Amino acid sequence: MTEFDFPAWLRISHLLNFFLIGLLLRSGWQIIATHPRFYWRSDCGPGTEWIKFTRRVVPPEEGAYTAHDDELEPPSWLTLPGRRNPGLGRHWHGLVTLLWVLNGLGYVSLLFLTGEWRRIVPTSWSVFPEAWESLQIYAGLGVPSIEHFTPYDALQRLTYFAVVFIVAPLMMVTGPVMSPAVSSRFPWLPKLFGGRQAARSIHFLGMVILSVFILGHVALVFISHREYNVTHMVFGEYDPTRVAQATTIILTTIAVVVAVWIALSYLSLRDRRRTQRFLFALLEPVRRLTVNKLKPRNRRAQAYTEKDISPYHWTNGRYPAPEESPEWHELAAHDFRDYALEIGPSNDPERIVRISLEQLKALPQQEQIVAHACMQGWTGIAKWKGPKVMDVMALAGPPPADAKYLLVTSFGLAQSMHDGRPLEPFYSCIPIEDCYEDESIFAWSMNDKPLPWTFGAPLRIRVESYVGYKMIKYLRSAEWIADYRTVGDGMGGTREDSGYQAINARI
Repeated sequence: MTEFDFPAWLRISHLLNFFLIGLLLRSGWQIIATHPRFYWRSDCGPGTEWIKFTRRVVPPEEGAYTAHDDELEPPSWLTLPGRRNPGLGRHWHGLVTLLWVLNGLGYVSLLFLTGEWRRIVPTSWSVFPEAWESLQIYAGLGVPSIEHFTPYDALQRLTYFAVVFIVAPLMMVTGPVMSPAVSSRFPWLPKLFGGRQAARSIHFLGMVILSVFILGHVALVFISHREYNVTHMVFGEYDPTRVAQATTIILTTIAVVVAVWIALSYLSLRDRRRTQRFLFALLEPVRRLTVNKLKPRNRRAQAYTEKDISPYHWTNGRYPAPEESPEWHELAAHDFRDYALEIGPSNDPERIVRISLEQLKALPQQEQIVAHACMQGWTGIAKWKGPKVMDVMALAGPPPADAKYLLVTSFGLAQSMHDGRPLEPFYSCIPIEDCYEDESIFAWSMNDKPLPWTFGAPLRIRVESYVGYKMIKYLRSAEWIADYRTVGDGMGGTREDSGYQAINARI
């Protein structure tokens, strides 16, 4: 039997992986709860899911049932952080993914630098018949003899190899596909997996495999030659005199890790704003170096065509109720003939320029067939038409010298407020450099028709490198500002203020 060391780095990386993957799974379940349905098709139409974790039925009429209506409210002991907190769940998932990848890269690097790679990488075709033999023994509720463990039997070695070198990399590749910044910059990437929803489904299946692997792996520690396993895991060597001590240490460690998992959920919810700021501060430098540098290429690459347009398109939220915005309903009653987008500083009415729909339509128009990505997980492909953002804003003159963000405000109201105060108009702050992107437009048309009420009539903004919550519907006004922290609760938008999302909506 070949002898392998159990060095400290190997044991520490395993412990870190156990801790991190628990957080990764729990934050991932939080995200799944926001749209508990999985599809192979990109349109996510009613009844097209291959698996769902809800009994709710989606009616066929667009807008009759929203993604917000479909959201579940998981308990904090199960998910991170629990309840209806998709924003914080996404922040945690991003941070833990980064740490998990770094730990995994360190583990794999040390495997090959130290020669320990032979413990999990098969070096002979005989591993397959030996693995089949092991499987038969396990199926008969037996355990292969100690001679088969070098330090793992053939079935364990194949499983380890598949998880480390196939499943984990697949998770790392399919995860970014769900980022609109990544998918719009590299339109070919989603197509490798059959579309964004197929990539999301593969990501989900990878999560299931990892969950089953962890449960099985931990169980086998105590089922197959416990005295051999536990002393190696704790002390790095086989010591039959310390089996009880090693077992106690392992069980105590598992209990502590599980307690920390759950404690992080409740600590996150004690002060959600502080948690949001903390996680944003850790993640934003990484986004600056990665997704912030990506510019969309959907239109130039002709990533989607007319045949890709979704027959059904989800939405998150409804058009303003009469009590929310009598003004919007008055405009709608006359087919928005009197509508005008207000451009200019809200604190100086004399400088506000009002741009009618006819003026907007007289500007150079741009059409783009793109996939709308919601932070909840659903997608929908549609054709949008309208003038570029900067062409419209130029009608009021050049941006001020201190302009860093475009503040766009809706006729509609927020769904909730952070401190429970009366609902305020929905708004979003978009960095000026993103307004210059090729696919940033003010859309008045969807699929060759005027915007339907459900999807933002009469005007909405489209920034295709963003997740949907930044693309404000029912636009009332747009103005340049120097600092998003001076607006609302100072987090960059309504979803950032009350939903604890990030102003950076690229992933």
